[in-house]
Amino acid sequence: MNDKTTILYVDDEPINLQVFEINFLDKYQVLTAESGLEGLGILKAHTDISVVISDMKMPKMDGLEFVKKAKESNPSIPFFILTGFDVTTEIEDAISKGIVHRYLGKPFDLSEIEKAIQSVIA
Repeated sequence: MNDKTTILYVDDEPINLQVFEINFLDKYQVLTAESGLEGLGILKAHTDISVVISDMKMPKMDGLEFVKKAKESNPSIPFFILTGFDVTTEIEDAISKGIVHRYLGKPFDLSEIEKAIQSVIA
């Protein structure tokens, strides 16, 4: 039995998924999705997900749209948005409403991501 915390990372760039997985696989069970739609499917199939991190800029369904849909059926999971761009009022609004726990910057700051994960699972 795997007692590692399960994390879902959603990003449309495969290289980012690989980098995330390589860096966190020792500590966590990492699931990845290349789109918001795939992420929603993984959330349905895996009831043990403790944390979700999503890229903001993705085609078809952006990170906030994904988080809002995912939060409807997974209200207790903390969601983080990763963005390489300025934080928009839309992201700030989602944080103030508790839809998004907080945002994280891109490129990855691995220690920042680690601290964010630990802050919600500890």
